[in-house]
Amino acid sequence: MNTEVALFWVQESLKTAAFIAMPLLGVALVVGLLVSLFQAITSIQEMTLSYIPKILAVALVLLLLAPWMLEILAGFTVNVMSYIPSVSH
Repeated sequence: MNTEVALFWVQESLKTAAFIAMPLLGVALVVGLLVSLFQAITSIQEMTLSYIPKILAVALVLLLLAPWMLEILAGFTVNVMSYIPSVSH
């Protein structure tokens, strides 16, 4: 395996990880902004108010998107495994 191939697979793995993480991070960002806006409007500065809604929203999105995420990971794994026989070292 040469350097270009190794860099390709590292790049593909990072793309796949980012692609899978984006929905979770996006939901956490939106919910965090909404909770911060609510806290600024109402002057409530409770620390748990900023964590609990984000945790629940991310858990709900993870529950809903888990089959899609597993399908993406399985496809990536099949691609990696199918490339292994062509490595001649």
